[in-house]
Amino acid sequence: MLLHGLVDRLTGKNKEAWNEGRIRGTAVVVKKDVLGFGHFNASLLDGIHYILGQEEGLAFRLVSATAADAGNGGKGKVGKAAHLEEAVVTLKSKTDGEAVYRVNFEWDESQGIPGAVLVKNYQTEEVFLKTLTLEGVPGKGTVVFVANSWVYNYKLYSQDRIFFANDTYLPSKMPAPLVPYRQDELKVLRGDDNAGPYKEHDRVYRYDYYNDLGEPDKGEDHARPVLGGSQEHPYPRRARTGRDKTVTDKNSESRLFLLNLNIYVPRDERFGHLKMSDFLGYSLKAIIEAVLPTIGTFIDDTPKEFDSFEDILGLYELGPEAPNNPVIEEIRKKIPSEFLRSLLPNGSHDHPLKMPLPNIIKSDVLKKAPEHKFGWRTDEEFAREMLAGVNPVMIRRLTEFPAKSTLDPSQYGDHTSKITAAHIQHNLEGLTVQNALRNNKLFILDHHDHFMPYLDRINKLEGNFIYASRTLLFLKDDGTLKPLAIELSLPHPDGQQHGAVSKVYTPAHTGVQGHIWQLAKAYACVNDSAWHQLISHWLNTHAVIEPFAIATNRQLSVVHPVHKLLSPHYRDTMNINALARQTLINAGGIFELTVFPGKYALGMSSDVYKSWNFNEQALPADLVKRGVAVPDQSSPYGIRLLIKDYPYAVDGLVIWWAIERWVKEYLDIYYPSDAEIRRDEELQKWWKEVREEAHGDLKDRHWWPKMDTVQDLARTCTTIIWVASALHAAVNFGQYPYAGYLPNRPTVSRRPMPEPGSKEYAQLERGQEEVDKVFIRTITSQFQTILGVSLIEILSKHASDEVYLGQRDEPERWTSDARALDAFKRFGSRLVEIENRIKTMNDDTTFKNRKGPVDMPYMLLYPNTSDADGTKGVGLTAMGIPNSISI
Repeated sequence: MLLHGLVDRLTGKNKEAWNEGRIRGTAVVVKKDVLGFGHFNASLLDGIHYILGQEEGLAFRLVSATAADAGNGGKGKVGKAAHLEEAVVTLKSKTDGEAVYRVNFEWDESQGIPGAVLVKNYQTEEVFLKTLTLEGVPGKGTVVFVANSWVYNYKLYSQDRIFFANDTYLPSKMPAPLVPYRQDELKVLRGDDNAGPYKEHDRVYRYDYYNDLGEPDKGEDHARPVLGGSQEHPYPRRARTGRDKTVTDKNSESRLFLLNLNIYVPRDERFGHLKMSDFLGYSLKAIIEAVLPTIGTFIDDTPKEFDSFEDILGLYELGPEAPNNPVIEEIRKKIPSEFLRSLLPNGSHDHPLKMPLPNIIKSDVLKKAPEHKFGWRTDEEFAREMLAGVNPVMIRRLTEFPAKSTLDPSQYGDHTSKITAAHIQHNLEGLTVQNALRNNKLFILDHHDHFMPYLDRINKLEGNFIYASRTLLFLKDDGTLKPLAIELSLPHPDGQQHGAVSKVYTPAHTGVQGHIWQLAKAYACVNDSAWHQLISHWLNTHAVIEPFAIATNRQLSVVHPVHKLLSPHYRDTMNINALARQTLINAGGIFELTVFPGKYALGMSSDVYKSWNFNEQALPADLVKRGVAVPDQSSPYGIRLLIKDYPYAVDGLVIWWAIERWVKEYLDIYYPSDAEIRRDEELQKWWKEVREEAHGDLKDRHWWPKMDTVQDLARTCTTIIWVASALHAAVNFGQYPYAGYLPNRPTVSRRPMPEPGSKEYAQLERGQEEVDKVFIRTITSQFQTILGVSLIEILSKHASDEVYLGQRDEPERWTSDARALDAFKRFGSRLVEIENRIKTMNDDTTFKNRKGPVDMPYMLLYPNTSDADGTKGVGLTAMGIPNSISI
């Protein structure tokens, strides 16, 4: 942003007036070689002749917003071509790599006010055009074009690239000379006459099914169902790549080579150069961390198993040296750590062959507490993480006892909970079960119905022994939750129509029963970990937002107020989802290797999508649906929490409120009445496409907003922004801090609960070392742990070019509307107030759920990560709300 300030000073209005008939401009550009990974120190002056001069480089032609060309169908008059001239500033920077060039235009008052610019690139390589700024425009003053776009050689386009001034127009308010350009640009982006396969330079936003996860040509084990386009497997749409179909299944799309990350998304949706370098750097780091330790297991006495908790701690900085890994020791001797560290991006931790210490165990490790005394093992922390952990969106209030099932009894039999009053009565602090229900004291984490229909198939997968779980909790007077019982269930051996075989476990803290209780909590966490990754994280943020991004680019012009409002909240989403399809959620991908549903995972998420409801993604609606809040019109949020110390909900509601106020203030500028909503043709087409194509498998649902009123639009935009920013932050950036230590959030259970008379039960009677082995060899294996933790370390990091809630890529330039800028400043001020509020609450010891036994403050919904000096937090900050689903 320093460059833009310099540009303004160099070309400000106080300078000498420009020659009559000319407008001076400045263009901010970045060369491709400067953006390339490993080329940050390249000088922009190297090869500068490629982009300067009259016969090559970039050519700009201004388009009038006020003067029509009768000979060109009434389109705005087009001026003569202007080219980049001498550089005003060159910048050698790892951060930007930008340079500013003068551009002089022949233009006089008879041509009116420029409202767009046509750009041609005559050179072979593409150029990233950030902005073009005009000064001294007759009747206007300053005109800014915010491009932020790659411009390829002109021969690759059917028409010149066009960029509009940063003004904002509803379709009916657009200056008539610019209307055809607006319509033509949307037609290009829709690309409905372009079937693909798409090339790097293409700018086509089209829909497709999730038909590229499997590889049926490799055999049945590699095939996966097509998700989307059917009632059996409904799913949100993803961006089309246009690749050829497979030979075996003409409904499935062929895949790229696994390590090929060049999956098509429209060019401007791809990661910026800093983000890609971070991603590649972190991926390299993950290989160092995941592959090298795994090599050591080949000569370990117990391949693919940890031998103790100390062995697990050996993976981390400040932990003990892991025993029985002489291969790693040899690697450390032969490869200087300084060399390995030099390969890693800024923000990485100190030891390249060890992982950073997860927050969940950091306090205990620094205090040198015995591992079996760590805070994560306490009942208090187990319960607290349902309110302030990485998946705080599942707990709900129990309204009937015993808990009932929603499974069809004609197909599944009776699945009513086996937890009885006798199991819990003694722990209700003097209340009866019915009194506890009436007083809103009973809560449940219920994964029974989620997994029971799949357990027969899942438990046939190698290395799996999974239960479906219910966890019952009591709300104490101090605001904390106390676990009362955990029910673990399996399908009836005579068939699923006979119901479930269930066993109930209650808290115990000594002897064998204490060890059994620790295992019961682990089995419950296994369920919650899978649901978190599969539904709370992937489906309910990544997958459902992508089709909104596609629809917005297809139907709303970049000058449309709703496009300007929503586009920052789609940044990098299509790109990260494409990478996920390539390496994470595909057949045999990291997700299937590390989380227990395995090859059934994405099919399960399709079943869950059948009951997805857009309106229920709004935070207040979600909290009321789960019974953790009740309607209350005296509250600014319209609801009242029944668990007052619920950090996710408490922080989330004030963030929701701030987003909602910003959205309403912004929309009121452009929509003075509901009639304006109904007259907005682009908006109505956008919403029709969202319902009928983007989320087309749910198009017949009655709950879709009608989009007849400003209130409809405000609630819709608020929900989209909430899901893409705060909700995703809440379920993503805590992954490594909470689950980087797998015993706290295991993703797989491999053995049944020890029963009296079994070898494992006898081990539980022999002392702590044997107890630890039973626990460790029941949960996620060594290979799965190293691979999974390496992945979530990457996914939990903030990139060095992160843009946070209340920020924009181009501050003060994204719109020329002073009213919108003022409203946005007020939004930013509210977010700063929220930050201070969160800090104060975290320091208040009366809020026991904000830090818990692990001394880990809840900061996942702290809006920004800027330090006092204004620098952004990079890496594993465990805080901050990016604008978008960008990782």
